[in-house]
Amino acid sequence: MTIKISSAFDSGNIKIHEIDGNTARLSINQDRESEFKQWFHFRVSETGGEEVVLVIQDLKDSAYPEGWPDYNACVSEDRDYWARAASSYDKAKGELTITYQSASDIFWCAYFAPYSMDRHHDLVAEAAASEGVTYRQLGETLEGQPMDCLEMGEGDKHVWLYARQHPGETQAEWWMEGALEMLTDPANPHGRMLRQKCRLHIVPNMNPDGSRMGHLRTNYAGTNLNREWENPTAEKSPEVLCVRNYMDETGVDFAMDVHADEAIPAVFIAGFEGIPSWTDELGDKYHAYRDNLARRTPDFQTELGYPISKPGTANPSMSTNQVAERFGCVSMTLEMPYKDNRDLPDAEQGWSPERCKLLAHDCLAVLAEMIDEIA
Repeated sequence: MTIKISSAFDSGNIKIHEIDGNTARLSINQDRESEFKQWFHFRVSETGGEEVVLVIQDLKDSAYPEGWPDYNACVSEDRDYWARAASSYDKAKGELTITYQSASDIFWCAYFAPYSMDRHHDLVAEAAASEGVTYRQLGETLEGQPMDCLEMGEGDKHVWLYARQHPGETQAEWWMEGALEMLTDPANPHGRMLRQKCRLHIVPNMNPDGSRMGHLRTNYAGTNLNREWENPTAEKSPEVLCVRNYMDETGVDFAMDVHADEAIPAVFIAGFEGIPSWTDELGDKYHAYRDNLARRTPDFQTELGYPISKPGTANPSMSTNQVAERFGCVSMTLEMPYKDNRDLPDAEQGWSPERCKLLAHDCLAVLAEMIDEIA
């Protein structure tokens, strides 16, 4: 029996080179109009319940080659629960070998647990139907998909939460699902506090086109949206343009941009050090948030992360820097791993959708407790 492989579905991405029985040689397609490639998502069927060996080749020229060592691919037989399959990376060959034996005749394999556009629409519909929530369409993508924004709260502090500028970073929308569950729960005390003191503006998916197309990092035009915040255009980055324009209308007192990192096996945040208007007072608020989050959850740490920009060298085209400079507020980028969390490993699931959602609860609880001093 020969296995069959398909990626002809929402967020699917794989190229088939050869299938021999239960072994396949594959590679990853580049984002449209871009050289980025790292996201994969495909279905394996007619396995006969036998062990399957999947070799993904040509990874030396992937977007982040350091993302492959110590990485185990995500697999699911019901598209609900995502576990990890034993994977090994041959750096010399640039090949990731995934080995998995399913209990049924079919399974799905992905770089991280996918977050489909269908699930996105379900998330938006459920949240919009919740008491006190207002829906606003900020604009459209190049492919005509709506840019969804959910708003709630009666306070005068404007909090912006936005995610998945890079569509293959599906962790970000799992985080958003957890955030919206908490914020729309009338019994949650931290959610109630935030709704009383803030007006929350939430964009669960900044890049619907790239999400549907199975991209890692870019939109339909091959644009990296998180390099467009200084001068977004309707031709290249309408997603950023409509969000930033609405931010200009509402103002921003606190912002979090939610992402994932391919190589670093940890949860961390990156700040706005290096912006021209940096002040120690604003920096102290950012550091206090970071340190309080580290005390609240063992899934977050402060040792691993990105290099800190020197004074005056922050890139103004990145959202965290642009928002902090533009509005004089605390702004940050939250990063989650594709690999397992080094400090709290889980052999069965690694970093998972469930942990993304729980992290959102902790991030918002810290914000609620600090809201009067940080915004």
